[in-house]
This record gives sequence, structure tokens and C-alpha cells, in this order.
Amino acid sequence: MPLNDTELRNYDANVLRLPADKRTAYHTQVDRLISELSKTVRSKTKITITKVVKAGSFAKFTILRRTTADPVDVDVVFYISGKSVENETLETLSETIHSLLIDLYPNKSVEDFEIQHKAATVKFVGSGLSVDIVPVIEDVTRAGYGWQFNRDGSRIETCAPCQIKFVRDRKDKDKDFRTLVRLAKRWRNHAELFALKSFAIELILAHILDKNGKSASIEARFRNFLLYIAQSELMDKVTFPENTGFVPSFSEPVVIVDPVCNTNNVVARITETERQEIVAKALESWETVNLASIDDDDDVWKEVFGSRFNVEAAA
Repeated sequence: MPLNDTELRNYDANVLRLPADKRTAYHTQVDRLISELSKTVRSKTKITITKVVKAGSFAKFTILRRTTADPVDVDVVFYISGKSVENETLETLSETIHSLLIDLYPNKSVEDFEIQHKAATVKFVGSGLSVDIVPVIEDVTRAGYGWQFNRDGSRIETCAPCQIKFVRDRKDKDKDFRTLVRLAKRWRNHAELFALKSFAIELILAHILDKNGKSASIEARFRNFLLYIAQSELMDKVTFPENTGFVPSFSEPVVIVDPVCNTNNVVARITETERQEIVAKALESWETVNLASIDDDDDVWKEVFGSRFNVEAAA
């Protein structure tokens, strides 16, 4: 017997979704960091911060609550002026922020700060929160847009508010869209398919919603997510109604075009080996959830979501 929507909403609300009190606490911690870092930037550099946006899964309300397997990350985008897109790199921008963070938190070890692919990261041991500081040089000609840099020296144009709106628009079409994203992310984490990033999961589910609508149950749509990956083998070039104008060709094994930037392939870093691994796991998991649905067996569902799977209502 398939799981009904109420049961899967229970699992989402009681196990997956970030509780309101934790969200408030994380907001407070991030706001404090934003305030102090902004002051430090103004006093010690010639950089002008024009806007700060909380972005990523936290801002989109698709973040999972923290567990040992599911870390909590918050992206904070600092839009800056006073820097040239032509002259800057990720290294120059992130090294500047890295040094400012060390000044801001003198009692924290240097190991608490990491320069990652697109950001400097602050890890707070007490709360388990990681905050990615993402520097973006603003595009003064387009509100919300700016240039974000990669380690290889390349840059992409991005729009954090537009990405948040993209998910909000899908949630307006389907009230369970965020639940589906969290289910898919829990599956990804349990399957250890870390090459499949959260943004890619959101976009795949948005693509399926745009194509098929929301007529089926939550369980059926989660199964369709797995089936889409298995049947398409992630070989389809995915675009969205937001991708107006010319969309170029891409040479990477998997192509999902950023809905806010036609020249950005969101999944460009997925290798051919990783593509095959994701497809194989999706097919295996699709077969498992079909068996779980037929047998009405929560233990089988745990093979897909992990030992904390529970669809009972909160006490």
C-alpha cells in the first residue's frame, strides 16, 4: 500500500525539515556574522558592500535539519562594488575575506576557516552551523545580478534573489515542492551521491513539475524523480521557461542550465563516472521504493531514507 501524503508530510515535518526554533537561532548567528563582517570590510578595505543576501537551501526553505549525516550550511552572498570583474579572482576576493574573518574571530583556530570552490567558510562548532561567505561583484546594469568566481579563474553571472524566487514560484505551483526536495536530498545523502548537489536536485524536480504538473501523490512524484534520473540517464539537456534567449551548447556529460544564467551549466562538475553512479543508484532506489509501496514495509523505506524514517504523527 503506498504511503499517503499525510504520512510523508509527517516524515518531512518531524524528521527532515529544519525546526522553526533552529531556523531562528541560525538566523541570529548569521545576522551577527553579517553585521560584524560588514563593519570589518568597511573599516579595513576599500570594498563597498552594496547588498547582503542569505541564499542557498536555507533561504529557499529546502534545507534539512542537522544530523551527523546532514550538515547545516548557509550561503551568504556579499554583493560588492569597488572591484573590477576583469582584475579580480576567487583567490583575491576570498583571501581578503579569509584574513578579515581571522581578524573578526581571533580566538578561533585558522582551521575553522576554509576557502572552498566559491567561498570562504566559517564553521561554528557549538551550533554545527557552516556559513559560506560568497563574494559577488555586482552588475550595476541588472538588479540582483553579479559575477561569481571559480577556482579555475572562470566566472559566472548569478542572481541569488532570482534563484530564491525560482523555488518560491514552484512552491506556489505545488505546495509540496519543498517536501519533495527534502525527500530527494535525504535520499542523496543516504546514498552518498555527493556529486549531485542540492541546487541540481531542486532543478530536476522543478523540471519534472514543469513537465508533468502536480496531479500525483507525494510518493508517486518522488518515485517519478528517481524514474526520471534512471530513464533519462541524465542525458537530457534541461532548460526552463526562465531561460529566454540563446542557450549555448555544453560539452559536459550532464547539462542542467541555470535558470538565471543561460551560459552556466549547474552540473558541469559531474563526471561521466559520477553520472553513471547516480543513474544506477536511482534505478536501484526506484525498484526499492516500488517494493516498499507494494509491501507497505517501513523497513524497506529505510533502505532509501535511512534508519530515522518514520511517518507517524508527532506525539
